[in-house]
Amino acid sequence: MSTPERASQPEVRLATESDSLSIADVVRRAFGVYREHYTPEAMEVVTPGPDEFTRRLDLGPQWVVELDGEVVATVSVTVEEGDLYVKTMAVDPSFQGRGIAHLLMNAIDEYAATTTHDRIFLYTTYFSVGAKQLYEKHGYTWVRDTPPEEWYGVPGLEMEKEIKL
Repeated sequence: MSTPERASQPEVRLATESDSLSIADVVRRAFGVYREHYTPEAMEVVTPGPDEFTRRLDLGPQWVVELDGEVVATVSVTVEEGDLYVKTMAVDPSFQGRGIAHLLMNAIDEYAATTTHDRIFLYTTYFSVGAKQLYEKHGYTWVRDTPPEEWYGVPGLEMEKEIKL
């Protein structure tokens, strides 16, 4: 009788330049399931190529989650108008529902606690299944609905949370 192989645990780590292609692939798959909700311009912005993810490495931390040696999720944080801004939270659709996004949210919280910023914010859409609820579980609250004309013809919402010092 053989013993079942133990599935590895997801590992959160800071991204490196060598992850850029994998990050772009994960983002393309994650946002691709919502393609019909995005305008062509918006889709181009939410699914940039590897060069954009390499560029973001200079703008703030970017994390990946690896599972069995494969990058399956990512998120980055930059500073915008004096506040921390969460960008491009993406989990490969075949790995969703396993708590991986929560691991990324925890990494953001740990990082935010080391900064002098008072606020962290993000934008999401109502059609991104579970996104608003995920962010609410991590202490984010609704700020406002964003009209389609504000972002490439796609309506959404802004959420924020105070950073506890």
